[in-house]
Amino acid sequence: MRRRLLDPSIPVLLLFCSSILFLSSITINAEVITLTSEIFNDKVQEKDTAWFVKFCVPWCKHCKNLGTLWEDLGKEMEGEDEIEIGEVDCGSDKPVCSKVDIHSYPTFKLFYNGEEVAKFQGTRDVESLKTFALEETVKAASKAQLDDDAEL
Repeated sequence: MRRRLLDPSIPVLLLFCSSILFLSSITINAEVITLTSEIFNDKVQEKDTAWFVKFCVPWCKHCKNLGTLWEDLGKEMEGEDEIEIGEVDCGSDKPVCSKVDIHSYPTFKLFYNGEEVAKFQGTRDVESLKTFALEETVKAASKAQLDDDAEL
């Protein structure tokens, strides 16, 4: 009886495939960046970058009712280079939420070059949120460009 030996490349291939699956599971939520007290200011102050940020708390039923809306928006906005999607947990990062005047949940705000430029109050669906973020970013970028030109 001949004994069949395992091809040595099979374990390597299995390891490679499982690594890819593991890494892809990590990046699923990479489109939405969790902003904490430690990084919030640095991130929203990035030059020529808009940050559309959701402020929530874990116990809020309205926040829970959003389901995957914010993650879906993050995936939808992935190709937009100058717009980042972020979220702040006001339960664990109260100083951030106090600083930007958050009193109800969920609250959605757009920041550009470190300044709050708009608060979203429309229909909570991906298309409305995306349209808002794109339009407000264009307005903010145009204003920033005019301000820069005026300084010259």
